[in-house]
Order: sequence, then structure tokens, then C-alpha cells
Amino acid sequence: MMRSITLLLVLALFASAYGQRNLEVGVSGGVTHYYGDLGNIDGPVQWNSSRPGMSITFRDFLNNPKRYVTRSLTTEARLSWYRIGYDETAQISGTDVGDLKNYKRGLSFRNDLFGASGHLVLNAYREPFTPLFQQRFFMYFHIGVGVYYGRPKADLFRGEEDIANRYYFWADGTVRDAPRGSTNSNIIERDGKYETDLYSWLTEGGVGAGEVGQTTRFSPWHVGIPMGAGLRYMVTKKVSVGLEYSYLMFMTDMLDDVSDRYSTYEEIDNTYSDPRKQELARYISDPTGWGTDGTYSIVTSRRGNPGLLDSFSYFALEVSYKFRRRPHRRSFMSL
Repeated sequence: MMRSITLLLVLALFASAYGQRNLEVGVSGGVTHYYGDLGNIDGPVQWNSSRPGMSITFRDFLNNPKRYVTRSLTTEARLSWYRIGYDETAQISGTDVGDLKNYKRGLSFRNDLFGASGHLVLNAYREPFTPLFQQRFFMYFHIGVGVYYGRPKADLFRGEEDIANRYYFWADGTVRDAPRGSTNSNIIERDGKYETDLYSWLTEGGVGAGEVGQTTRFSPWHVGIPMGAGLRYMVTKKVSVGLEYSYLMFMTDMLDDVSDRYSTYEEIDNTYSDPRKQELARYISDPTGWGTDGTYSIVTSRRGNPGLLDSFSYFALEVSYKFRRRPHRRSFMSL
């Protein structure tokens, strides 16, 4: 269903653009900051959650029969790739491992979100009867709705998903190849490969957990509401550069695969009949082994906050160019 909605949205946007005179295309690159259940910094912004993002934006594809010089209210369409993520076992420079509030929970994820969105845009220009390229600077604000596809993954193994390849997180902040307390352990580096699809494992308890073979309970399709503001500078009639800050609020708490409580060992054992998969599922749900003892209790069951929906911000630099769709229909009133 979500795939059909995304396809129709993209087709409608391009169909609108095809029949119009002008089409402005902007390409941006920037950084995202994730806001969700994971974090080691006391404060609203987890500064060590920075990840890259890119987007392509299509503007000025609405009908313009009166050849308006500028529009105060218009629309735009955007195709985006955003990478969000966080690692609670990662050390923060200048901070002792004992001061990382969620180090022992030790959850991590990376999610590459691909999406399409439509925005309503307010152009806040100074002179309504003066072309924007003559005013040079102007601000704009937007709000919209989008559909995004993404599956959170984690780097939990050196190579294949095998319990022999798991990482062991020690209290001193090191990652080792043997359990805590071992006398022959070696400090190792994580390989940086996000091989574990968290949606494919029973990481969270609650409704649907413990059913035989029921490991995938969450959809990779997510609905988000992007909103933001920006400042653009018109270099020429066709070329502009701009800075934009966007905030994307989602209708889900599972972008990071952390929402409610840990799976109990009973739920995991009921889901997987293979003892090897049972052991893997326990580790993937609780990588450090400090998070839960596998029972449902007020002390060991909490994993996240289901009342806190996931979101992230995107700060970007954009360069855009305006194309003429029908150059044979010239008018000084159209830019």
C-alpha cells in the first residue's frame, strides 16, 4: 500500500512538472541529527549523532496562467536520502565511560531513509512586484508530508551473523573478543559493517512477540512530516544558493528499532525453535548483556519510551537551477 502511495506521489509531481513552463531543480547536501530513544548526552541534541544526507527538490511546477513574477505561496517536491544513527557504546572525547548514561544499555543503529515528499512553501520576499533575482536575498518556510523507506541495521558481528563473531563490551569502554573477566581477551575494532537487519529479529517485546516464527513485526515504510525554513540568494535569474534547516517528525517510534521493552527469554524461545537463533536473538536485543535478565520486571524490561516518536533534523546547503520548459513562449513576466 505504501509503495503505491509513493509511486502515485512521484508520478503526480512529475506529471505536473511536465506540462509547465519553468522547472527549478535544487540539489542539496548536509548533515542530519537524530532525536529518539538512544543517546548519551544530557540535552535535547545528541551532537555525536551527525550523519550525512542529500536531496533533490523540484519547484515552480504549478500552473502560472497570469505570468506572476513571484509567488508568495507555492509548492515543491523532494526526493531524499537521509542517514540517521547512534551508537551508545561509542566513546565521547573528554568524557569518562562511566559518565555515558546509556553505555551499559549499549544499543546502536543506522538507518538509510529514502523518501519522497511534497511541501507547501511560503516565500517571504520584501517586494511583491519585484522579481526575486533582483531582490537577491529572501527567506522561505515549508511544511509537508512524505513517505520514507528504511530498515535500521547494526554492526554487531565481525563478519557473518554468528555468535562466535559477536562483540563483547567491557566496563572500561573497550570492545573485546572474549567475555568480561576473561584473562586472555584482546581489544578489537568493530569492522564498521552494518550486517544485522534489526527488523528481522525479535528485539522488542510486547504485542506480537513470542509467536512462533513471527520475527518481522514492523513495516519499513514510514510517514513523516517535514517542516523548515531557509534563506536563498539569487546569483542570477536561473541560479541560486541557499541554506535550509528542516525538522522531520515521524508517525513511528521504530526508526531506531527502540520503542518499548526488551523481549523476554520466553518470548525469544517461543519465536525461535533453533537454540542457535535463540542465542543470537538474545544478543541482538541486548548487545552488552547489561540491559535485561530476560524477565519482565520494572527494573530489567524497559528498553525505550513508546510515547517519544522518532525525528531528526537536516541542515543543508543547496544549489538550484531554473530550466525553461517551453522556451518558444517567451514573456518578460516569467523568470
